[in-house]
Amino acid sequence: MTTALTTMSAKKPQAGVDLLRIVRINEQIKRVVGVSFKINIMALNAIFLAKRAGTAARGFGVLSNELRVFSQDLRTCMESLTGLIHACVNEVSVVLQDNRLANLFDRAAELAPQHPALLAVLQRRSVEDEKHALHLTKLRRQLKRALEDAFQMVELGGVLAKSAKIEAAYGQSFAASLAQVSGEFDGVVEEIRGSLESLRRSPFFAGN
Repeated sequence: MTTALTTMSAKKPQAGVDLLRIVRINEQIKRVVGVSFKINIMALNAIFLAKRAGTAARGFGVLSNELRVFSQDLRTCMESLTGLIHACVNEVSVVLQDNRLANLFDRAAELAPQHPALLAVLQRRSVEDEKHALHLTKLRRQLKRALEDAFQMVELGGVLAKSAKIEAAYGQSFAASLAQVSGEFDGVVEEIRGSLESLRRSPFFAGN
């Protein structure tokens, strides 16, 4: 019984730390979603500018449209990440609630250290704790994989943005305007890339 109680107590600080880390990840994801909206607006403006520039900016227009599609795909990807984040929050919240119950069992164990009914309850709690731990581990892995997918998507977005910078040079009288827009694309995509790189290094994925 002492071992079971000790195990419960050891999980208390970890659950609180996990919740804090999840909240930080969620805030970072919200920022990425906000920036992806910015790319969509920028892409629409770039497409309009490319049309004004005519055939000289046809390649730039195609890339701008691809960047618009990229921003929409990225938003969808971030929404799936948000869903996983919410699932993680729910799971950790259950663990925190279990921890509060563990405090009650601690006090009960002091009054009846070898009570058969209490031993049975502790055994059931131990099984439930293990189930929650396994589920949270699964969610960690899913979230990490989804982040990797998002990162690969942003790498592609970076290639598109850099290609747009090259195409801007062929825009003749619109070259300077196109170069400015493509530079903004590149900067925003790099900002997202930096955010996702930071998320990939979150201690939450180490589970310690």
